[in-house]
Amino acid sequence: MVWLLRKCEKCATYTLKEDKCPRCGGQVRSPHPAKFSMDDKYRRYRLIMKRMSGQNEEKPSA
Repeated sequence: MVWLLRKCEKCATYTLKEDKCPRCGGQVRSPHPAKFSMDDKYRRYRLIMKRMSGQNEEKPSA
């Protein structure tokens, strides 16, 4: 299935244009999440990269 809808990263406007946003000229990307699979071959690598980038750290509570 081909996803036609795109979302501007700058102004969050949805469009069908594939190259740039017609409103602000910002870069567009697909707003749809990646396909989920229980048999994910790259899960281990994504978790390692997530830990290395520090996204997995707990936020201090106030």
